Amino acid sequence: MKKFAHGCLVNVWVEFFLNQSVKSIFERIQKLSNMRFSTIVLLFLFQFSNIFYAQSVEEVVISDVDSKFNKLVWSDEFDDSGEVDKTKWHHQTKLIFGSGWANNEEQHYTNRVANSYVNNGTLKIKAIKEHYKDQSQEKQYTSARLNSKFAFKYGKVVVRAKLPSVAGTWPAIWLLGKNISENGGYWHGEGFGNTIWPLCGEIDIMEPNKLKTETLATWHWHNGEKYQMNSKSVPLTNIDASENYHDYILEWDSKSMRIYIDDTLVNEMPTEKPYHAEFYILLNVAMGGNLAAEIDSEFTHDIMEIDYVRVYK
Repeated sequence: MKKFAHGCLVNVWVEFFLNQSVKSIFERIQKLSNMRFSTIVLLFLFQFSNIFYAQSVEEVVISDVDSKFNKLVWSDEFDDSGEVDKTKWHHQTKLIFGSGWANNEEQHYTNRVANSYVNNGTLKIKAIKEHYKDQSQEKQYTSARLNSKFAFKYGKVVVRAKLPSVAGTWPAIWLLGKNISENGGYWHGEGFGNTIWPLCGEIDIMEPNKLKTETLATWHWHNGEKYQMNSKSVPLTNIDASENYHDYILEWDSKSMRIYIDDTLVNEMPTEKPYHAEFYILLNVAMGGNLAAEIDSEFTHDIMEIDYVRVYK
């Protein structure tokens, strides 16, 4: 509540100004004319930055957060129990190289409830040590890799998650170009797979480093001449990442891309080709591989737990 001259009290609500046109604000001021204002002068209204400035006997400034990315367009809150919602997620299980996955990963990905399920308001992606044969290949670990059945160009992604802690687990929250040619991927199966990696582009919102002491934010792409990578990190202890939820965030518009953990900027870069196209979300926990430490000999299972996935425009 803001006190004006002559003891006149007027409620000033930020929510009001965020949703008003210039005309309606003038009408609102006219309705207040029966109050004992000496002068009210509307100097300017920045509609997109949500700043309203008025001047009377004293100056009033009202501001609020940037209005970008305030419309929720897709989400999974994981409020049910049992299987992952098949209308929103595709289980990617087909080995992309015939005998294995990229980056020397050592697991099979499955569509079993044992490896991915929802309960108590969260999604669990569970890596398990077990002998498992699929596609004529025997492996000693299983896990899950989910593709979103939603793709988009520009927006804000927020994934609230707790990460697995055991050495050798490699959790990832990331995006790939919808046009990636990857047999077994959801969008490839829908007829969009016409571009190889890294020409399709990749955005890694979250991956831990091998020692699980940092969280990485990385882009992989090809600029038409050669492979490109932009990667930076900030400290994040294994205990903190595995015991506490954090928001892993991508903000992406036509000019720039920014990756955060909570309110901390991890990395940013200009938006360039191929990032002016639609991308989809992937969630997975790999075992071993190029960005994982040696798998703990005592490993039995571990979980990445996700509270929600939200996409804003």
